[in-house]
Amino acid sequence: MARVQVTDLVVVLPGILGSRLADAEGRALWDLSGPALLRGLRGFGGSVGALRLPKDTGDGDPGDGVVPVGLMPDLHALPGIWHPVDGYTDLLRWLERHFTLSVSDNLLTFPYDWRLSCRHGAERLKGRIDLELERWRASAPERREARVVFLCHGMGGLVARYYAERLGGHEVTRRVITLGTPHHGSLRALADLVDGSGGPGEPELGAFARSLPSLHQLAPDHACVEGPGGLARVRDLPGLPGVDEALLADAARFHADLRGAPPRAELYAISGTGQPTAVTAQWAGGRLILVPEGDGDGTVPLPDRAGPASGPFTGPFAGSWAAYEQHGSLQNNAAVRAALRGLLGAEPVLPPGGEAVLLPDAGRLAAPAVRLGVRAPAVLAAGVPYEVAVTAPDDARPPLAELRPADGGRPVARPLRSLGGGRHGAVFPPPEPGAYRLSVGQVTALSLIRRSAL
Repeated sequence: MARVQVTDLVVVLPGILGSRLADAEGRALWDLSGPALLRGLRGFGGSVGALRLPKDTGDGDPGDGVVPVGLMPDLHALPGIWHPVDGYTDLLRWLERHFTLSVSDNLLTFPYDWRLSCRHGAERLKGRIDLELERWRASAPERREARVVFLCHGMGGLVARYYAERLGGHEVTRRVITLGTPHHGSLRALADLVDGSGGPGEPELGAFARSLPSLHQLAPDHACVEGPGGLARVRDLPGLPGVDEALLADAARFHADLRGAPPRAELYAISGTGQPTAVTAQWAGGRLILVPEGDGDGTVPLPDRAGPASGPFTGPFAGSWAAYEQHGSLQNNAAVRAALRGLLGAEPVLPPGGEAVLLPDAGRLAAPAVRLGVRAPAVLAAGVPYEVAVTAPDDARPPLAELRPADGGRPVARPLRSLGGGRHGAVFPPPEPGAYRLSVGQVTALSLIRRSAL
């Protein structure tokens, strides 16, 4: 198949944790992925203090010498900060195979310090684009009118949006494409701040998480937590543990800036759907309890399903798609890539017939062959059986569930047992500690089996 012609500059931005970080001497500070992930995490909790930010960092540089040095190539995770995410090597290779794109030529990666404010990342992005677009336009006469297309996973979409809408980037941006970006926040991020960090044996990780402007900017800024007086905004809940009130207030200003900016760049949202996702939570008895009854990718709700009870967000989207996939694997999903084939060309087009269908009551696309929702543990203690729950249409026959070690070890398959009402389940014997990919049809869930706390 001939490669799709692309004359623009394509820039790939990862999500939180998706950039490798090093110190001023080039020594790795955050570079744990693939087979080395679990082994490295065992010692990471004791050294995480080197990455903790001072309280007055704001949107600036903390001056600690930490620099981003590349994208995470393979599966990565940091329990208490974010759930497992697949790397970006396969995505970059796919882009080079199917488009006239080449890494370090017109296909750029933008690693950024994911600890810092999205505003800081956007400022750095502006400096990089100013240099690289001038270089690309000057490289051939037919490229003089080239613009930039951003392909962003997770938090990277917030960085690119702020650049395009608040820093003048719309003047050179053709479109911003986001995969699983929490445009209205994610309750999963709030849960990681409140409950997932600073637990027994992890005080350093908790202090580290609370110091991050970025993690606070991923938390929702609308009324989504059920309290004594009904749904409330997170910042209006007094005494909520695990959050920095000043960072939370600044995160609210960040989202208000994005909402208040006129949509001057084409914004396309590609999301995961069909996976149980929290859109509300309950705060009672000193505990935050997520209510996973919404629709999304398991971590980030669908953009128009993340809003307050009074009605959905409309969002400034020029177009939106959804595929049956989980957050950490969106960039490698076949239906997502079908949509990207049109979005990375000169004009957005729908994938050809048979590759995608419109979802009911929404102008979105999803893979028709496998309409599956998968619930599996993101983090599991060693010695505990690995339980999988799957939802599917009543007339569907879901395929086997396959659990494969990320280090390339032998996979284990289990048949899905029907529980009635479109519900299915499977139980795997306790896996050995390590990172795993669970595949059910075309849906991939990522898990980390831990021997002990970090």
